[in-house]
This record gives sequence, structure tokens and C-alpha cells, in this order.
Amino acid sequence: MKKIAVLGYGVVGSGTVEVFYKNKEALEKKVGEELDIKYILEVRDCPDERYRDKFTKNFDDILGDPEVTVVAEVIGGIKYSYGYVKSALEAGKSVVTSNKELVASKGAELLKIAKEHNVNFFFEASVGGGIPIIRPLNQCLSANEIDEIAGILNGTTNFILTKMIKEGMGFDEALRIAQELGYAERDPSADVEGHDTCRKICILASLAFGRHVYPDNIHTEGITKITLEDVKYCESMNSVIKLIGFASKRGNDVAVMTCPAVINEESQLSGVNDVFNAILVRGDAVGDVVFYGKGAGKLPTASAVVSDIIVAAKSHGTSRSMNWEDSAQDFVIPYKKLDNKFYIRAKADRKTVEGIFGEVRFLSRDGAPDDECAFVTPVINEAELEGKCASLDVLGLIRVLDY
Repeated sequence: MKKIAVLGYGVVGSGTVEVFYKNKEALEKKVGEELDIKYILEVRDCPDERYRDKFTKNFDDILGDPEVTVVAEVIGGIKYSYGYVKSALEAGKSVVTSNKELVASKGAELLKIAKEHNVNFFFEASVGGGIPIIRPLNQCLSANEIDEIAGILNGTTNFILTKMIKEGMGFDEALRIAQELGYAERDPSADVEGHDTCRKICILASLAFGRHVYPDNIHTEGITKITLEDVKYCESMNSVIKLIGFASKRGNDVAVMTCPAVINEESQLSGVNDVFNAILVRGDAVGDVVFYGKGAGKLPTASAVVSDIIVAAKSHGTSRSMNWEDSAQDFVIPYKKLDNKFYIRAKADRKTVEGIFGEVRFLSRDGAPDDECAFVTPVINEAELEGKCASLDVLGLIRVLDY
């Protein structure tokens, strides 16, 4: 019998236990032997909980038990989870996690430790919730050279932008509704400032390109500065605004960024609304493949965690392909060296704009004041754009991306 420990009993932890026992018989058939959860690590007292006999407040109970071969970490954050996961791997236990912050910041180190101890570190649930993306990227698309990945990776921000686009709702009101529905935390900064998306695109880029991409090296912008005026101007050119994380191979280096982006309505990503996520993978042989589904939530995320538990329970030794190297030197291209088209809204007249940028595409919206001008630039270097905008009273600036 394979024994499992679950670290944390919050939303995802309780969902993991629920999915496990709901489908236990089917899971055991897939593994080929009996399975059970022996421990649930939880610091809170839960006297009325159905599985209270499995609860422990002492991680050493799990670490020192040779019967436990798979540990599911669903605590989140770094403070406790990093030490627990590292210790479990060093003790010869495979670990699965939904913790995107942990994988994005410590993935290379933990994968190396897993390899050294002939166990596995799996993290399907860390990106896209219940959307299968880590294993397909690592296995099903392994015949491809991955050229580019771009995705809507955060359901909270996508819900807010959908409200702004579809219902003409302001950012603050849309955020309030997202919080009331449980889609946004009381402190929504990790979502709306882009940090959650940044961590996820770093994980995907690390896996696709074989070297660790650290969040601290990635230019990250959120959606707090997006206004209804911007939404309406973009609508006039048959486009929508989405928060996009993208990673693109450029020779031996990569361009990685998280930012709001103007996306044409013909794009497969433009129609992804509400709390849904979508991840576009561009391979040299397969072309464009899109993975779509709910990117968060108790049961979708738990589904991915339990799937990793099953793979870990069936595995004999370390997965050789689930790996990337630490990046000894920074191979992420500084964002100011990149070229893009830009949507700009400014207090300026057309003659002034053309004098600065040359030929541009001017946009319109109902009710625009006489001193407001919106336009799309030609392809321009990010650093050069900064210099040109210094002489403008810029009200809004969003990259225009072709996906």
C-alpha cells in the first residue's frame, strides 16, 4: 500500500482529500495497488472534521515515517513550504505541489534535489489549475522545439477585464464583484499587479527552454491602470485587452514579460472570458496549440494535485525529462531591448503625435474630449518609446501583441 501525506488543509488541501477519497477505487486501479492518505498536516484545530484522525501538527511525524512515499504540498507561499518540500525530497519522498511561488523561485533547486534522491517533484497544479499543461508541454509536445508560449494565466484579472469589456464596468466595481464572488482575495495585489501571472509564465518558460527563469528578472505590469476609455478605443479596432504572460525564444536567449496587451478579436485568446484561462503553445512542428479551462478553484486545482499523486505513486525513480537547469547567468533579454507596437492614449493633437512617432493608426471612441488622442505606433524599441513619450502627457499605454 502506498501512503500519502497532505500538507495543508485549506481550500486546495481539503479539495485534494475530497477528490482522492471520492475517486479512491478508480485511482487504485490506475496505480495497481492500494492507496491511502495517512497524514494531513494542519496547524488549526478541526475537531468536527471527518478526517480528524489523520491530522497532525508536527511535520516530523510525516518526515520520519518510511511508509509515506508521496507528499502533497498545498500550503502555498515560501515560508514553511520550501523547508517542508526540501526535507521531504531529501528523505526520499516524492513531492507534488500546487505552489506556483515555490516552483517559480525554487524549482531548479528542488528538481535537482529530487534527481539526487531518485524521487520526483511534480507541479501540474501550479499553472492553470485544472488545465493540463505541465505534462503535455513536457511529454506530448516533446518532439517540438517550443518557440513561444503566451497565456491568460489569472482568472481574477480576466474576470475583471471581462466585466469592463462586456458590461462597461469600471475597474474598482469589477474588482469589488470579484471579491464578493470569491474570485479575488481581500488583498488582490498578487493578481491585479501581475505577480501571479509572472510566476506562472516563469514556470512554463523554465520548462520549455530548459533554464530557470526567475520572477525577479521579469518585467511585470498589472491591470490597475486600465480604464474604460482604453477599452473603448481598443474596441474601435476590433481588439480587446487581456493580461498576458508570454515567453519567446530569441536565439540563445528568451524574452519574457507579463503585461496588459491589446489582442485582436481574431486571436484564439481574445474570446477567453470570465475566470477561464488559456495557454497558447507554439511549436515548430505542431504549430499553435491552445489549452483552455478553469485556471483556479478548489476542485479543478485539486484534480491536478491528485493526478500528480497518481503519477508519483506509479513512478519508479526520477522522471528524466521533468527537469531544467539553474540559470547561472541571466539569459532573459532586458525588456527595454524588445520591440513592440504600442497603444497610446495621450493629451495631444494628431499633428504633435505624427511629429513624434511618424505614421500611426489613430483610434476613436464616442465622447472623447477634443484634447485626447489615441493611436497605435509602428514597431518601436521599448527604450526608444520611453524617450518619445517623455514629451507627451500619456494617459494610457498598452503593448499590442500578435497572438
